[in-house]
Amino acid sequence: MFGLLFAQFAMAQTEPTDSLDDMTYWDPLMDAIIEHESGGNPNARCGIYLGPMQIAPVLVRQCNILLKNRKCPERFTLEDRRSVEKSKQMFVLIMSQYNKSRDIDKAIRIWAGGPGYSIKGTQKHVKSIRAIMERQQAAKNKQTAP
Repeated sequence: MFGLLFAQFAMAQTEPTDSLDDMTYWDPLMDAIIEHESGGNPNARCGIYLGPMQIAPVLVRQCNILLKNRKCPERFTLEDRRSVEKSKQMFVLIMSQYNKSRDIDKAIRIWAGGPGYSIKGTQKHVKSIRAIMERQQAAKNKQTAP
């Protein structure tokens, strides 16, 4: 149910776009972040960060503020950080607010350092996640080759 409501409300008051298209657009990056942050482990924990995308409680709160401002009745819970689907929804929501240009490097920097990220402080993340994306794409291309 939340996924349907998310698709209807999460992108409200932003640039005209389809949130399902955004999910598809961001999937390769989100999959690389998941591999980098947790190896896909939904129970991965590092301090306050939890789940496949290593989400902090403050990000859950920020997502809920965005949903409230967009008149969406649903809210994320701290436990939602363990869900790949819900974690990806939070990522897309954050990007819809802070990265309307859908720039991949900017998305990595925002995810690693928040909206006020430092380029120097997030450069290692950009390089690591870009390398994972390239490796994942090469593996995908190899699987689909005749």
